[in-house]
Amino acid sequence: MNADEHLLLWDHAAIKVLDVRHIMMGMNEVVRDYKLPASMYLLATRGSAQVRLDGEEYLLECFQVMHSGKGTMLDISLIAEEFEYYMIFYRATIPLPCRQELLRLMESSSPFQLQYHFTPNNPVSLYHKTRWMAEEWRQAGSLERFQVKSLFYQFVYSVLQQLHCQSIEVREPDIATQAIAYIQEHYAEAITLESLADNLNYSVPHLSASFKKNTGYSPIDYLIQIRMDTAAALLVDTDATLREIAESVGYKDPYYLSRLFKKYKGAPPARFRVRERTRRRTEDRPANIMRSSIVARHLRRYIDNDYYYQYNDGGSIPMFRQSKSSAAAVLLLCFVLLLTACSGASSATSNSESSSGSQTTTNSVSTPLGASQSDAGQTSGQMQTKIVSTIYGDVTVPLNPKRIVADQYLGSFVALDVIPIGVPGLHLQNPYFQEALKGVADLGDINGNLEKMLDLQPDLIVTGVKDDQARYEQLSKIAPTIAVPFGELKNAHEELSYFGKLLGKEKEAEAWLANYDHRVAAAKEKVRKVIPADASITILETADKSTYVYGDNFGRGGQAIYQALGFKPPAQVAPKIMEKQWAELSGELLPQYAGDYIILTSNDRTLEDLKTDPIWSSLDAVKNNRVYIWKEERSWYFDPIAILSQTEELAAWLTSLK
Repeated sequence: MNADEHLLLWDHAAIKVLDVRHIMMGMNEVVRDYKLPASMYLLATRGSAQVRLDGEEYLLECFQVMHSGKGTMLDISLIAEEFEYYMIFYRATIPLPCRQELLRLMESSSPFQLQYHFTPNNPVSLYHKTRWMAEEWRQAGSLERFQVKSLFYQFVYSVLQQLHCQSIEVREPDIATQAIAYIQEHYAEAITLESLADNLNYSVPHLSASFKKNTGYSPIDYLIQIRMDTAAALLVDTDATLREIAESVGYKDPYYLSRLFKKYKGAPPARFRVRERTRRRTEDRPANIMRSSIVARHLRRYIDNDYYYQYNDGGSIPMFRQSKSSAAAVLLLCFVLLLTACSGASSATSNSESSSGSQTTTNSVSTPLGASQSDAGQTSGQMQTKIVSTIYGDVTVPLNPKRIVADQYLGSFVALDVIPIGVPGLHLQNPYFQEALKGVADLGDINGNLEKMLDLQPDLIVTGVKDDQARYEQLSKIAPTIAVPFGELKNAHEELSYFGKLLGKEKEAEAWLANYDHRVAAAKEKVRKVIPADASITILETADKSTYVYGDNFGRGGQAIYQALGFKPPAQVAPKIMEKQWAELSGELLPQYAGDYIILTSNDRTLEDLKTDPIWSSLDAVKNNRVYIWKEERSWYFDPIAILSQTEELAAWLTSLK
């Protein structure tokens, strides 16, 4: 330990004492899996106990001192009949602005996160200070809290002095273990690298580097793998629908889960379920439980609020102290609560959430995203820039960006012959322009990995993020960021025109759109010679055991059929479809939604199969062979290039029906 550096940080830190607790434990009591909500000093005053910090074991006896940081997992098991101790929780921050030297020191070795324990030379003095702090803390007055802070500084001074004199061994906390425990507990929630780092009290670069060094994975890659393993277990062990599984592992869109699952597990969910259940029956191992392919999962509790313990009884609640004799009752209660939560979640409808992606934001800007761009280049050093108006305000961007990262709108970039340097992996699989993206960096998840983005050093980021100010600010710290919310640009013309202007490629956009219009018109003319203009066409998809219907803004051929070729769904349901853009259909509703023609996305159904199905076989489109079936890898995308190709593909099928 570099004592001088640590003292420098203590000297400059803003310290806030969060809680002082006096705890007595009996022989049948234990503390299990308690996640420290803040940095902590512990002073034992009577008895002895076996203490674990992130799995590292210590024997703690009378008048010994222990320290650990926020996020550490604490376990206490008694050795003597009783164990009495004090805990002091505190938070330390370096106020800004400050010297970069301090920030680097805080990054590399924060004294507020270190783990150590020792026997002080003058324990009685520390005991009196600690007892005095506890008494003053219970008074809860402003003057008493100020006294507690004064006593805490005296306490810390004595501890640091003896650490220096005794050359006490200190150890860095196991960051990877803490992160793994948090991810395993919260994988179904919206976790970002930034929120994970914030909850564990580390910087993003430090957390990422430490996690990858210890596990070989980035934190987000680990999170995805945990979700995929959990989804795999649910597929095999339950009859939950793909939508229910998606929601239980943190994804609102079951189709995104399906594609991600196929990438990680090598098979679509439905096929995986059949295969693994068949294998299980063959091996006669009905009790086999699928585990994470990365690490065994241990569910642990976690408190991520510094003031959690102040919400009850004036801020002096026990830390998950459990009686060994009541463990069975606690487990039974947890199981009942889990069943209650699951039944509540499964009964909730998610249509309003899932369809929100198709709504547009019109209040923030008068025209779609940047119509008021200033084309007179401004000079910033050697870089020519311009101002672009977005839903998050005006953004200064390079006039001719060279290193672009994009998590959406890849078809427009490729159409304009502007190849980004990094995109989410899902777009790299797009069959309509896969060749054009060879060599482009894979950013992983659909939102893009911030750590990988930072490494690419982009000069512009284009994102589809909407209603997420925090995410936008994170991206903006890496490079100037243009947010174009999904649904704001409603068709190929709006999209190409916008990005043509943004990238200084107006002429290229006009030329591409002229060719687009010519090819679409030719396809439409051919189709109308064969198919009546008033014929109804329905866009459907089967996934797992569910059937879904789509409008004109969600892929699956909707843009090609409804926008490019000009057809409509059945009149009686068209308003519902176009308003909600998608809905799950029961078997009873399917005949009401089925049009004269059906465009069906399915990875496992065939026309012959549909004709043997009691419900599908009753549909006129099925009876008359007017069903076009394609796999999701071709129907899922709806960028301008994909829409043009899909339009010609579907037009060729329709004209073949004459």
